[in-house]
Amino acid sequence: MNHLSAPASSTLSAALVTKEIAIRPLRSPEEYRACVELQRATWGEQFSECVPPTILKISQRLGGVTAGAFDAKGRLLGFVFGMTGVEKGRLVHWSDMLAVRAEARDLGVGRKLKEFQRDVVRALGVEVIYWSFDPLVARNAHLNLNRLGTQVVEYVQDMYGDTASDLHDGLGTDRFVVAWWIAGEQPPRREPGDPSGWKTLPVLNLAPGEPQQAAVEEPLAPGTAELRIQIPLDIHRVKVDSPAEAAEWRTSTRQAFLHSFERGYRVSGFYRDDAAERGYYLLTSAEGGG
Repeated sequence: MNHLSAPASSTLSAALVTKEIAIRPLRSPEEYRACVELQRATWGEQFSECVPPTILKISQRLGGVTAGAFDAKGRLLGFVFGMTGVEKGRLVHWSDMLAVRAEARDLGVGRKLKEFQRDVVRALGVEVIYWSFDPLVARNAHLNLNRLGTQVVEYVQDMYGDTASDLHDGLGTDRFVVAWWIAGEQPPRREPGDPSGWKTLPVLNLAPGEPQQAAVEEPLAPGTAELRIQIPLDIHRVKVDSPAEAAEWRTSTRQAFLHSFERGYRVSGFYRDDAAERGYYLLTSAEGGG
């Protein structure tokens, strides 16, 4: 449930982030309670999946991470929580939650929290960190794919079910599962760079209201090595303005990702087109065609 956040403008300066914010483990009962409060501020008062103080604390004894970003006055601005365990005989880490207060977003706090988490679990011998994020949230796609260099390994429909969160109401909880390789040689990834060459690639899914001919014909034409899947730049704003339109985005992207993944395509990049108010995932076929 990582990186879910409502849009907000930042009121803190970048200088404050770099000079006055400390990233460290949560320690006191007050800090654990502040973490729970931040969970509710992020996902809503009725959010049913809040991690309680006891789990936030005890997980750290077993290789888990519960770390916060604190300002100069000791106020919790953001946190990351994850668990370490064994998968198929190897030590792995699952980053379960990341949240940053509205006034501290878009200033690199989330990235600093993830890097702190990486350093802690890498020292334990962990080689890969997994987490999930909503493919419809452009800011999270940019952080995860472009900034951190994760790889999308799975698309899961309604991964968390009904969480009673206002952020999830009407959209469900479809998620990408990503892998962040933190030890050894890093898998190759495509930098977004200048996306001008990507803009001529076919777009697999329709945006709400687009005519049918705007999408790739069904099935994918043989030889289509690369294609795009579009999302809105701000799904939260879309949801506020038109819940029905937001639901259409979920339906169209779900179908497109499942359809393309089944045919051997994988996410290889992401870029923003501010003029079009769209984000675009680049998908590449492992076999050079559909």
